[in-house]
Amino acid sequence: METTRRPFQGVLNILSFNRHFYIIGIGILALITVSHQLFGWSDLLYWVIIAAFLYGLIMPLIVSAYVYDFSGYYDFQWLKDCSIDESKVKKILNINAGFDETSYIIKDNFPQSDLKVFDFYDAKRHTEPAIVRARKVSIVYPDTQQMQSNSMPLPDQSVDLIFLLSAVHEIRSNEEKIQFLKECHRLCKPEGKIIMVEHLRDFPNFLAFSVGFTHFFSKAVWKNAFSHAGFASFKEVKLTPFMSIFICNP
Repeated sequence: METTRRPFQGVLNILSFNRHFYIIGIGILALITVSHQLFGWSDLLYWVIIAAFLYGLIMPLIVSAYVYDFSGYYDFQWLKDCSIDESKVKKILNINAGFDETSYIIKDNFPQSDLKVFDFYDAKRHTEPAIVRARKVSIVYPDTQQMQSNSMPLPDQSVDLIFLLSAVHEIRSNEEKIQFLKECHRLCKPEGKIIMVEHLRDFPNFLAFSVGFTHFFSKAVWKNAFSHAGFASFKEVKLTPFMSIFICNP
């Protein structure tokens, strides 16, 4: 299947899936403008507030365009930094939260491997409006299987490579994250790898997304979760200042 992305597809996805934030933000801007006209409060304060709101609305789109449309994220050239011996990769899992833009690209990069795709989305637990909208337009890879976050119907130590690409932050409960990663650890061969890509709750992402950066988790949270799940190593490689690749071994 064609895996070429449309220009600015990443930022348009962000805008579409999070449109409720932008509708609310524009509505608040309108109320502030009306209030300024009616009550004549300080012009300086008015413009400071307007600038802050515009920054909060526009900067996430600029950073998203950089990360998803111009950084090479979907070119998968960053796999070269993950020390993967492609000749030894026979079985791959790609696990998502119901929005899948990567399975066909992974298959193109590992054409001789057996790729299985799992979707851990649970409408009762994973309630973010953005992921609900994303699921409606996602391309579904053939034979994608629905799963519980703590259970995958595969044998122990049967997988060479597990991809967790911008998905696991949708698991909000720390205990659920640990149980999910324990299941990944069970499936991973001793010489296998987990490749996880995530934004972090850190200063660059605060500058990019303001309070929206709380949707992500810190490096310390992820390291702790992988450690409790039994993983022996946890290595970070920066794709951009706003996006981290974590390479973890059982």
